[in-house]
Amino acid sequence: MQFSNRGQSVIENMQKKYDAGDVPQFGRLRDSEGAPLYEVVKRYISESILQGELTAGMILPSENSLAARFGVSVGTVRKALAALTTEGMLMRRRKTGTVVTGWAPLHNLSHFFQYFRLHDKTGGLLLSETRVLDYQLGEASDTEARQLHIAAGDAVVRLKRLRRVKGIPAMHETLILPTARLADFPQAEQLPPLLYRYLFERYDIRIAAVREQITATLANEEDAALLELKLPHAIMVIDEVSFDQSAVPVILAHHRFSTEHFMYVNEVR
Repeated sequence: MQFSNRGQSVIENMQKKYDAGDVPQFGRLRDSEGAPLYEVVKRYISESILQGELTAGMILPSENSLAARFGVSVGTVRKALAALTTEGMLMRRRKTGTVVTGWAPLHNLSHFFQYFRLHDKTGGLLLSETRVLDYQLGEASDTEARQLHIAAGDAVVRLKRLRRVKGIPAMHETLILPTARLADFPQAEQLPPLLYRYLFERYDIRIAAVREQITATLANEEDAALLELKLPHAIMVIDEVSFDQSAVPVILAHHRFSTEHFMYVNEVR
């Protein structure tokens, strides 16, 4: 991926050396991670970037250092970094090393929709804080069972969450997950904000594809209360089904958000 001269100057101006306190302390990987090791390394680094642990302009540790931290070969780390460079999250600079660009990644079908993509009006990627509003164990309805390829009445967990960006409510969502593959699924107070990452690390379930239906509608009373909107107000609605690497439905989701301050971006290259 080629960056403009202006983009390169931005990176040069933001660039800084790391120290031991700047860089996340990655754990050593297990043989049972459930995916090729370079993909696991790539996932850990990309999520550290998207969570803000690795910020724009930061120089990553050397390949040898990263390999030691993850407990993998240098070749595995090199392959992961090359993939992230191609996607635009990293850039290689001679005499400097591997630098975090701060730009959103470009997705392809082999690395599809691993993060919900909220951006500001200038296109900058935003990080959201997630709060669980409701957590229920129940039975799948006929419609839910058909979409999740399970039997009606099978056990599911229903999560309702609110996402805020810089204190501003951006989105509320309902997620439905079949519990048959989720032994000891955590209660609301222990539920991590990055659900896709948790499914991958805890259950070896990697989200590989998402089918979305995007519509626009008028906000209802619940939307107005949760998103702090004045009615009438238009909102975007995304209904989606997330699939694992075997094309098995994993999550049924319903997202509702305002585009007054934010926009949703999903790129497939």
